[in-house]
Amino acid sequence: MSNTGSSITIALDAMGGDRGLPVVVESALTVMKQTPELTLILVGQSEAVLAELGRHGAAPGARLSVHHASQRVEMDELPSVALRTKKDSSMRVALNLVKDGVADACVSAGNTGALMATARYVLKTLPGIDRPAIAAALPTIRGHAHMLDLGANVDCSPEHLFQFAVMGTVLAAAVDGNPNPTVGLLNIGEEEMKGNDQVKEAARLIAGSDLNYIGFVEGNDIYLGTADVVVCDGFMGNIALKTSEGVAQMITHSMKKEFMRSPMTRLAGLIARPVLKAFRASIDPRRYNGATLIGLKGIVVKSHGSADVFAFAQAIRAAVQEVRQSVPTRILEHLGALLQQRGTA
Repeated sequence: MSNTGSSITIALDAMGGDRGLPVVVESALTVMKQTPELTLILVGQSEAVLAELGRHGAAPGARLSVHHASQRVEMDELPSVALRTKKDSSMRVALNLVKDGVADACVSAGNTGALMATARYVLKTLPGIDRPAIAAALPTIRGHAHMLDLGANVDCSPEHLFQFAVMGTVLAAAVDGNPNPTVGLLNIGEEEMKGNDQVKEAARLIAGSDLNYIGFVEGNDIYLGTADVVVCDGFMGNIALKTSEGVAQMITHSMKKEFMRSPMTRLAGLIARPVLKAFRASIDPRRYNGATLIGLKGIVVKSHGSADVFAFAQAIRAAVQEVRQSVPTRILEHLGALLQQRGTA
């Protein structure tokens, strides 16, 4: 079931993201040194990739290769246009390597919509999964929680939310070593009578399965760590995520402003610096970079477009962990067992 101890090959979209090639190459070299079983394929315009490797005193070898792709998907490009006209883009070629079995996973910091559309077209969804979702780990007071969907599917049926709950459970169990993660369904209240018909029916489906369902959770529960897996549609999930990012930026800005208000507050800031540094590190979004496009017949990890070297390296590590734990296979097995259970109930 897992690939622990086996060699792992990951295709990197070297041309994607706001910072592009320099970040991808430096991150790749960093993670390779730390992960002996890892082989990387840098997909992009070969001359540019080789030149960037040369700036780091590196070159292709047994564990590092360059695969040419003549095009790149722009960050503001329409997914439909990218899918139709960018058949030799670094993103598309990297996904094709996963489809052909050359690579075990793909990591890209490119256009999210284009990546989802292209990945769904190239890799297809797992049997029993109607739509892939975007899942990511978010920091909580108890560690972290996995939340999905974070924007891939604006309108979801109760069955889609049930499938998200299954996929989130398998993801949390695989990457966290948690054999029975709790699942909460995001709602406007914890009471059974609250929420729309879609959420109420999804709750019935999840409660009727063998998932460790704890009921409805509210927005504040996400960061309290009330549930290991938080399930919602992409509309709610994306708003919750972006709101959280804005609050974090506001808190950081306000704290800096207050500590610079007077000589006394500046002194207090110096005294509190170790605590503030530890706090900042604990909520640093770069530590949680690497959202999974879950539900596909292959592993695809989406890095934030503005990721720096530290953050993109985290996305590569996330892909390595998912390959080690054979996440798509586990989803298929778990979902198949639940559907069979539902059919015989």
